[in-house]
Amino acid sequence: MGWPGGAGYGRAVALSLSFSFTNPFHIGAVVPDLETAMEEVASGHGVTWAKVQERQQSLWTPTLGAVVTPLRFSYTCEGPLHLELLQGEAGTIWDNDVWNGLQHTGVWSTDVAGETDTLVAAGWTLVGAQKPPAEGYGSMSYVQAPSGFVLELVSAAALPRFERWWAGGELA
Repeated sequence: MGWPGGAGYGRAVALSLSFSFTNPFHIGAVVPDLETAMEEVASGHGVTWAKVQERQQSLWTPTLGAVVTPLRFSYTCEGPLHLELLQGEAGTIWDNDVWNGLQHTGVWSTDVAGETDTLVAAGWTLVGAQKPPAEGYGSMSYVQAPSGFVLELVSAAALPRFERWWAGGELA
């Protein structure tokens, strides 16, 4: 039996993308207090955390335009599917009052700009990115499917930095 309104398990739309939706490298959750959430997850699931990152994050959204906002985050060191916890500022895409809990799935992309544009052309909405669209979105973008699913495209060029960070080094 298929999904309502479709044959089989829904209709497949062929998009030219470098990643697979079935191979994410992280899921992201927005939390009100990073350290509390890290402690809760670690005690419940036996995971360890990479060094907490605190930064002034460049962010572009259709409503805010280009801003720099405080952001704190960490990832579980264990993978291959990592959990990312984010603590952000009110009014941003990391606002706990708007996005509390699981927010997105992250995939490595070899072409953040091209794949963001492909998804937007297919009906997805650009939620935010490191840089404005005219500047190629930067090293990450968030896009949302009409159904509400949020996907973060992360530049595959950052993978060595993340691997070093998950192994106890710096995310530099």
